[in-house]
This record gives sequence, C-alpha cells and structure tokens, in this order.
Amino acid sequence: MKQRLLTLIVVALAAVSTLSAQGRRGLRINEVMIENDSSSVVDDFGRYNAWIELFNSTFGPLEISSVYLTNDSTRPTLYAIPLGDVNTDIPTRQHILFWADGQHEKGTFHTNFTFTPGIDNYVAIYDADGRTLIDEIIVPASLLPGQSYARKVDGEGGVNNPEAWEVRDGSADRYITPSSNNIIKSENPKIRRFAEQDARGGAMAVMAMCIVFAALIVLSLSFYIINRIGATISARAKEKALAEHSPETLSANGRADADSGEAIAAIAMALAEHLDAHDRENTVLTITKVRRSYSPWSSKIYSLRELPRR
Repeated sequence: MKQRLLTLIVVALAAVSTLSAQGRRGLRINEVMIENDSSSVVDDFGRYNAWIELFNSTFGPLEISSVYLTNDSTRPTLYAIPLGDVNTDIPTRQHILFWADGQHEKGTFHTNFTFTPGIDNYVAIYDADGRTLIDEIIVPASLLPGQSYARKVDGEGGVNNPEAWEVRDGSADRYITPSSNNIIKSENPKIRRFAEQDARGGAMAVMAMCIVFAALIVLSLSFYIINRIGATISARAKEKALAEHSPETLSANGRADADSGEAIAAIAMALAEHLDAHDRENTVLTITKVRRSYSPWSSKIYSLRELPRR
C-alpha cells in the first residue's frame, strides 16, 4: 500500500512539473530597449535604464520564478528570477518588465547584467534546469537611443525569428509599449462599419429582439422535449410495475396464492376484529383514586387575613 502511494505521489509530481514546463514554453521576449533616454519609461527608482519585456503567450497564468535571464549565450544561468515574489506570476496574455541595470540588489525585477549600446546584444530565457532554451533574440547594433526592438505581434513569430521583429521609435505607427500590447487598436473596424451601416440603431434593435425570441423558443422546445422524455420514462416504469404484479407473472413466479380470495378475506376479517376491539371501551368504567399530599403552605385558610377595624 505504501509503495503504491509513493508511486502515485511521484507520478503526480512529475505530471505537475511537466505541465509547468510546458506552460513556461509559452514565455516570450516581447520588447527590448538597449539605451533608455528621457522619452521612455522609468524604473521604480526613477532611473532611465534598459529594459526587457516578457510576454505570457499562453491562455493561463504563468509563474516564472527560477527561470533564467541572460545576455551571454555561454552563461545561460546568469540571472535567476528569485522565488517567493508574488509579482512573478504573469496573468493570461499579459506582460512583465525587467530592468537590465546590473543592480539586482534593488529587487526581483532588476537583473545583474546590462547591455552595451552600439553592438549586437543577445537576450535569452532559459528554463529552471539552466539548459532548456525558451526564447532568444539578438538586438541589432543599429538601434538608436530611445528606440526599442519589439515583436510586430505580441508573442508571435517563434524563437529567434528576426522577421517577426521591428525597430520602434515612438512614431504614430511604431509605438514603444513597455508592459503593454505591441499593437494598440484605437478603434474596432467592425464596430465602425456597423455604425456606418446602421446609424439609427434599428438593425441592432431588431437583431437583439430576434436573439431574445430565438433563445426563448429554444428553451421552450428544450423543456417540452425533456417533459416528453420524462413522461415516456414514467409510463414505461408503470407498465413494467403492472406487468410484474399481474396474475400471470405471479403465477409464473410461484406466487399464485398471494392475492387469492381466501387470503384477502382473512386479511379483512383480521382488520375488522382489530378495529372492532376499541368499540367496547365505552362500556368500561374506570375509577382512579386521586391522592394528594397535604401541606399547610398550600392551605387557603392560612392565606385569609382579617382587615383591621377603624
């Protein structure tokens, strides 16, 4: 028994670690700024430092503690994301920002390495084992101060695919978006098109009413079908019960005398005798002597008092 329990625990732990590893495969380097000038975001100490944006491309929360960040391909375990920080849990399809300032003593999101402007900079994420590569990218040396190197679409493009990346300078169509979506939609084209075709909202009202009535019809049909199924099942159960208690079935099962006339007459006579026994109680007189213990405290004579004469 103990051996089976131990085996079950080992299998469960292995499954949990496998699922966690598969979830971390969805972690992506999403945007990098090598040289942060005064036009970009500041860290929690008010400093303009280089930063790395990570993105959770999965459709579930992702806990990234013990994952490694590095800027050196020969040292995959350069910076280990510490354990115990609740902020290392990235929600579904959300971002997290790390500051490459070489001052890891400032907190979880400050790495122990920096970038060098003017050269190609390597950035990579390794899993907790220090060997499994999750994502990597080489930021080009042509990146100017204040520019970022970002994915065209959040989390898409695979690992180390320069075709999925672009240089962003903060212009109207190339926003720099730390801790935000790389594609900022100012409007929804479908909503705009619908508003142009239905300016007064009549089609919207008709559509809403049709949806409501269709839902009511579907519910009515569902209840009717369920009712019919229930009635059919009940009728079959009654037929089965009647068939089991029919004389033919009882005779076939050796219980032919169970409901015979003699048995019914005997039961009726026994019930009549039992019920008739109580009719004789009206001729019985029962006298019970009531005994009470005397106490002067309960006597009324001691409670009488004469009123004083005036």
